[in-house]
Amino acid sequence: MARRTPKTHTPGPDDAPMLLDVEGLGRLIALLAEEGYVVLGPRVRDGAVVYDEVRRVADLPVGWTEEQAPGRYRLVRRDDEAVFGFTLGPHAWKRSLFPPRRRLWRAERSEGDGAFTIAEEPVEAPKQAFLGVRACELAAIAVQDRVFMGGAYVDPVYAARRANTFIVAVNCTQAAATCFCASMDTGPQARSGFDLALTELLDDDRHVFLLEAGTETGRSFAARLSAAPAVPEDVAAARAVVARTAEALTRTLDTDGIRDLLFGNLDHPRWDEVASRCLACTNCTLVCPTCFCSTVEDTTDLTGAVAERWQTWDSCFTMDFSYIHGGSVRKTHRARYRQWLTHKLASWIDQFGTSGCVGCGRCITWCPVGIDLTEEVRAIRESADIPPHTTSANQAQAGR
Repeated sequence: MARRTPKTHTPGPDDAPMLLDVEGLGRLIALLAEEGYVVLGPRVRDGAVVYDEVRRVADLPVGWTEEQAPGRYRLVRRDDEAVFGFTLGPHAWKRSLFPPRRRLWRAERSEGDGAFTIAEEPVEAPKQAFLGVRACELAAIAVQDRVFMGGAYVDPVYAARRANTFIVAVNCTQAAATCFCASMDTGPQARSGFDLALTELLDDDRHVFLLEAGTETGRSFAARLSAAPAVPEDVAAARAVVARTAEALTRTLDTDGIRDLLFGNLDHPRWDEVASRCLACTNCTLVCPTCFCSTVEDTTDLTGAVAERWQTWDSCFTMDFSYIHGGSVRKTHRARYRQWLTHKLASWIDQFGTSGCVGCGRCITWCPVGIDLTEEVRAIRESADIPPHTTSANQAQAGR
């Protein structure tokens, strides 16, 4: 499967930003559907904003926002009709690129000679359009691109789905209390990785969206919307609202030397303290937009005539994930939490040349006991009792 990511282009005179009204946003959704895309976007369901199929503007979380804090998420009504006046719910876009569960193959035993016939599972890659992708989520998709397509072994399902995906980004106009994207240089302004980008401008006089193209495909869609051209004041207003969002961020993560800091403090007492609170429930890894751990399950029917192999999401917090013949390598909550944090923020850099964290804050919001990785790193940094350094011996201790 050939690797393909959205093709960028050099901005020209036809790339001038445009203004869409709410009806124009509806036209964009309809146009994507006409071109065969299944449009996936934010919707309110079960007390949260989740990603599901969107057919019209009314399907979006119009007039809703959230209250987020460590271990807390609540939907609340806004006092206006903002379409994207929220931040992030529990779903990440990886669900549509790296499915939580998929069959790898199916084998059937013939009634005659009893031989098995193995049928490889076809690669399904529907045309899908992601509507409402935040800057941190664009960064997360780029991270998973490197994981699944950047090395010698390419995941064919991910690559096919990625190639058939159209992305409409939305710049953040508000920040959640758990966001720290600015620390990771991933937001709140979308800078790349999108076909189209929207910035919502809502005041007493108007409700519009600044529309910008990021790819040739995005530009072709924008040209068909017959939107009004934006003036410099519109662009300035959009940049100002995103700048205010950045200023409203209250959480930070100091990433200076973080790889060596964590590798140099594998025996820090803070790991015991956080382990006493961690439930190893896997919530943080399931809501994370970059975690990619998976396992395979083999099943047979009651007759023994049919066997199947399934790939499912897994987590480094489960006991069986680190099982090697004879037992689990990471038997304690301490070992498993340390593995997750040091992989996410340290050894991920060695593997993929980037941090595994994009600062979305989901792991903080959806942790039942409110564990905050920014606080854990800060506690280690402020009380590190050995100088940060990296040795092969330190790394070998990671499973202890």
